[in-house]
Amino acid sequence: MEYLVFSLGFFVIHLVLYVAAGWFTLRFVSGDLYQGEGALLTTFMRDGSDPRQQAGLMGRLLAAQAVRALLMSVVLYPLLGPIGELPFELRALFLGGLMLVYADLASAVPFPNTLEGLVYLQPRFVSRPVFLRISVEAVIYSVAFGILAGWFLF
Repeated sequence: MEYLVFSLGFFVIHLVLYVAAGWFTLRFVSGDLYQGEGALLTTFMRDGSDPRQQAGLMGRLLAAQAVRALLMSVVLYPLLGPIGELPFELRALFLGGLMLVYADLASAVPFPNTLEGLVYLQPRFVSRPVFLRISVEAVIYSVAFGILAGWFLF
């Protein structure tokens, strides 16, 4: 039961922060990269301003994030005891760093703000301004995740 509660809490925190960080950065930091004619990332992603391309997005988003949160939470099961024994500050730093490094920066997905992207994507996708603007979302999510998960899940 403890694992189920952990995974459910992980999912809720992950989903809320994923959506909030995404909304904030889309609105204030990087929206022009994802939306509108000529947006850099619409060459391989859905255009966020096109209702036809966004049809059914929320259902897919919820399903994908539920699976993602389940997978990320399950691999932490063997570490719950040791993580729970850490002081809050270290626990938050560990969980936030884990998300920033494993779920974003060092992920094996070539995207403009990952190390794989720096290797495999064309230079126009990984310029310093694009890398930094997209990284804002990952930093917001990771810091908030580390704090909330470190506080509420242990």
